[in-house]
Amino acid sequence: MAAVKDKELALYHDLVQVPDQYEDGFNLKTLVGALLLGFLMLPASIYLGLFMGQGLGPAARWVTLIIFAEIAKRSMKSLKKQEIYVLFAMSGVALSSPFSGLLWNQYLVQATPVNAMGIDIPWWVAPSAQSIEANGRTFFTMGWLGPILFVSGMLLISRIDHFGLGYALYRLTAHAEKLPFPMAPVGAMGITALAEADDPNERWRWRMFATGAVIGLGFGFVYVGVPAITGALFARPAEIIPIPFLDLTPGLSTVDRLPATPLNLVFDLGLVFLGMVLPFWAVVGGFVGLVVTWILNPVLYQNGMLTGWQPGNRMIDTMFVNTVDFYLSFGIGLSLAIFIVSLWPILRPLSAKLFKTETPSEIDAEQRGLKQGWQHMSVRNRNRGDISIWLSLGIYVFSTLTYIAVSCWLMWDYEAGRTRFPWIFFLGFGFIYQPMISYVNAKLEGLVGQTVQIPLVREAAFILSGYRGAEIWFAPIPMNDYAGAVQGFRVMELTGTKLTSVIKVEFLTIPIVIVASLLFSQLIWRLAPIPSEQYPFAQELWELQALNFSLTTSSTMEGSSMFMEAIKPNVIAWGAGSGLGLFLLLSFLNLPVMLVYGIVRGLGQTTPGNVIPEVIGALIARYYLEKKFGQKQFKQYITVLLAGYGAGVGLIGMMSVGFALIAKSSSTLGY
Repeated sequence: MAAVKDKELALYHDLVQVPDQYEDGFNLKTLVGALLLGFLMLPASIYLGLFMGQGLGPAARWVTLIIFAEIAKRSMKSLKKQEIYVLFAMSGVALSSPFSGLLWNQYLVQATPVNAMGIDIPWWVAPSAQSIEANGRTFFTMGWLGPILFVSGMLLISRIDHFGLGYALYRLTAHAEKLPFPMAPVGAMGITALAEADDPNERWRWRMFATGAVIGLGFGFVYVGVPAITGALFARPAEIIPIPFLDLTPGLSTVDRLPATPLNLVFDLGLVFLGMVLPFWAVVGGFVGLVVTWILNPVLYQNGMLTGWQPGNRMIDTMFVNTVDFYLSFGIGLSLAIFIVSLWPILRPLSAKLFKTETPSEIDAEQRGLKQGWQHMSVRNRNRGDISIWLSLGIYVFSTLTYIAVSCWLMWDYEAGRTRFPWIFFLGFGFIYQPMISYVNAKLEGLVGQTVQIPLVREAAFILSGYRGAEIWFAPIPMNDYAGAVQGFRVMELTGTKLTSVIKVEFLTIPIVIVASLLFSQLIWRLAPIPSEQYPFAQELWELQALNFSLTTSSTMEGSSMFMEAIKPNVIAWGAGSGLGLFLLLSFLNLPVMLVYGIVRGLGQTTPGNVIPEVIGALIARYYLEKKFGQKQFKQYITVLLAGYGAGVGLIGMMSVGFALIAKSSSTLGY
């Protein structure tokens, strides 16, 4: 299996070479970029989330980079790729829009399902419904001071935490284990395309980026622009393409066809391009896992294991009841299997000795490689701006203990003289589960550009903690997944940017984000009540979300809980055994290791809406485009094109949302 695996992984290692020199990308341009992000793109992202359920997301990053690249050209200057990466990283912080969550909180405290179940929303989340009604739609009252300070403090701690376990796992997976991180070249090569647009030898990057941007502009106009603009002009938005998907479950998932099987179609062209970028066998494995679930779900239903499903259920309802009946426990088992498989580089030499599957020289070579990797990880590259591994682990310990300490303070019982927060349970959770799932997902991100999530693990943790009450659902629990941070650090390395640049960006961006997010959340709330017809997504789905929230939150108050009933040790064992069995079988057949990870991902009840477009893209790339352009050359082309596609969709989103904001503001003001 090693030969098959190494051949494909080596391809991603070679797409972008790790540079020898690193530079600081932080300067005055960074300040201008932070202001542009905070006061232009952030409000559009908040509005789009209320309008159609998704913000600008990663596309907004490329919009920012294009604007700055064009401004630099008009000024007869150019941007270094380190400067472009700093702007890229900054946009991720700026678009987090922390105070947009207060818009949900103001609805939650007034929602009928919440009040009907007697759930008390704590003071650090939102003031009382009576206070909001008396003061109107504004955050500038004393009642909102506590929630604003809480959100600001948690944002600061979370950004410091970014350099904790996430950075340590990046050094482990990228430097000690030398994983390829197949999605990292997308960001790195897109940044390089903008930085080297005028280099005659690198103009192909700009051509591919521009081609992707044109495709993104066309598709984005149909997918995002038309609904946003018609929604601003008319009572209801017009959808040419179903958003976010076409649900086929009620019609096709019947007792005599595919009972208890979620079926949907997603018409997102970006998923097709993503399938071309991802490792081929990882995508194929995901499809194989999906087909297995199509076979498995009817069998489980016929054997009385998927009892919650009813004919006519929608896809979301089907996935929810299936998760409770089976896939919560099965997913936990699969995650355990992935974790064990991830330790294979350490366990493999022992296995080879026991079963004599490798020669002593092969075992010694692997051991030497692993030892050299660990030694390389522990050495700080000051040219790269590395911080000590011990410092990053210290940051992780500090942030985790801070989350627990704040939770203890917020839930302090002054009469009893002690906290009601089950801190011992979550101390173990923060230092056992959190690093385990982060390492598993960092490993998956490094191998196949994907992650796996255990569904409902937060809910199960709260119930198992033994706490009774609603406050724990709003406490800052240390349950982070650091795989995203690991990916970001890898892109930073590929662009030759010093870590100190990113640290400076954090200190600059956080105050701007806090001010801009609060101001524009206030403005958008003042335009119209939220939810209302002015915000279709919130109007349609927030009530359902409030119902689901009330259901899960009430489970820690009194009485029995369906989440406790959903945790089945025997199904967990089946999940772990299935994952380990697949790995051993495919290893015996000498098949690529990425196929294993893909199948395990598909077995986690992945919806066909995302997998099918990826498979279409992977097949087109494998059997036509790679033969036409060459495998390595095409991978370079498609990574840049995907980045340009995101920029094109983002540009359309920005223009459409800007039009909608102007139209609604004019209507509200009566001009």
